[in-house]
Order: sequence, then structure tokens, then C-alpha cells
Amino acid sequence: MDEHIIEALGKSKVIIRDGKVISVEEPIVDYCPLFDKYRGIKKLTKESIKENIEFRIKDFGMCTENRKFPSEDFLSIGASEIISTLLKNNLLDATVIVSDGCGTAIVTDPKKVEGLCGRISGVIKTSPLRTVISLVGESNVLDPKTCEINQIKGLEKAIAKGHKRIAVTISNANELKEIRKIEKKNSCEVYIFGVHTSGASKDDAELFLEYGDIITGCMSENIKELANKKGIYTTKTKIPIYGPTEKGKEAIELRLKEIKNKK
Repeated sequence: MDEHIIEALGKSKVIIRDGKVISVEEPIVDYCPLFDKYRGIKKLTKESIKENIEFRIKDFGMCTENRKFPSEDFLSIGASEIISTLLKNNLLDATVIVSDGCGTAIVTDPKKVEGLCGRISGVIKTSPLRTVISLVGESNVLDPKTCEINQIKGLEKAIAKGHKRIAVTISNANELKEIRKIEKKNSCEVYIFGVHTSGASKDDAELFLEYGDIITGCMSENIKELANKKGIYTTKTKIPIYGPTEKGKEAIELRLKEIKNKK
């Protein structure tokens, strides 16, 4: 039996076992402009969340061995899209991501980043899926047997593999200081992407904006309020993305330029 726990729409905790949605908890917010725009969901309820997760399981095999890896951009600008752009422009050697079916993993191919991360929600716990581990490569998975999710260990593994310019996605604000310590100790360059930030506390918002490079605002009022107060660079998108550092701002602008050139 494989089990996957994700925090999905509105940060609702969802448990999926053997391809079936077993439980859905109440979301912490009842509206998300992205799911309204792309799926027409006007209000996040346990029922609408379950329907969306079941759609994703059917559509691209999320959390199952039928997993497909759609490499086209799901959003015009989001964490995986910005990371993919940085990889394509040789500004990164690798990225440390989290995906269903493998947990923490190191990826160097921009299409794989989008295929793995573009359409999933925050993964809290996952089980090994052969299709996913095969795509990533067993040596690039932090722990192929347990699918451990630990971004600090993932960063250390990426450094041990010789990567020097690394993006890492972080949802736990308390890990940010340690990431910067590792960066300094190993004389490497780390792009910290703050993700899955809905419901972030004021303290977490402070940490994300102090130590992060690119922060997805999600539905976090504390991040939005603090970023506006500090005058931090932000996109004018439905879900704001913040660039507290110069390299974060440049990464966002590079992605925006790529989008413009596609039109």
C-alpha cells in the first residue's frame, strides 16, 4: 500500500492511498484565485477539493504509478517555472525539489522540474513510485526507499554531488537560516524559493522575506502585508511573487521576459 499526504487547495490536508482519496480536511482559506481561474472553483470546500484531487489523479496520475510528467508550463509564473527558466539560462546547476513518488530530489533538467512540480500541491509525506524515481534517477533521490522529505539534507547532497549554484524550495521558514549557513560554509550560491506559504505566521513571514530570494505569496496575508510595508519587489499577478533580494528580483524578471517573448 502506498500513501501520500499533501496539503492541497487552501492548505487542506489530503490523504491518498493506492490512488484513492481517503480523507480531506477543511481548508484554512476558502478561495484561491488560481483555482478559480484554471478550474472555475469559486469556493474551496472539502467536496470541491476532493473533486480536484481526483481530477489530477485521473489526468496525470498524481500519486500513482500512472504518473505522467506534463512539461508545458502550468502557470505563466510560479516557483517551478522560474526555476526552469534559471536552469535553461545556465544560471543554476541543479535544484532541490519535493515531488510525489520520490520526496526530496535533485533535478537538473528544466522540463523534469516542470513535469514533477508544476501541477502538484505541497507534499508532506509520500511513498516510492517507480515511474517517478526512474525519471529522476535513483542517485538523485535523497532516500529512494523512504522518500524522505528533508530539504536541508537535499541541499547537502546536491553540494556533495558537485553542484555550486542550487535552487531549493522551502516551505518551513525555520529551515531558512540553516540553508544560508550551509551556503556560506560551502562557498556556493543558493536561491531560496519560499513556497506553500498560505497561513504563514508573522514570524514566518519575517523569516521568508529576510532569508528568501523568491517567495510565492500564496494566500498569506502576513507575507503580503510585510512585503508591501518593506517595499519589496513584487509581481502584479493574481498570486504575488516577491523578490526580496536582487538575484531574486532578477530571476523573476528573467521569467517575465521569457513569457513576453513567447507571445
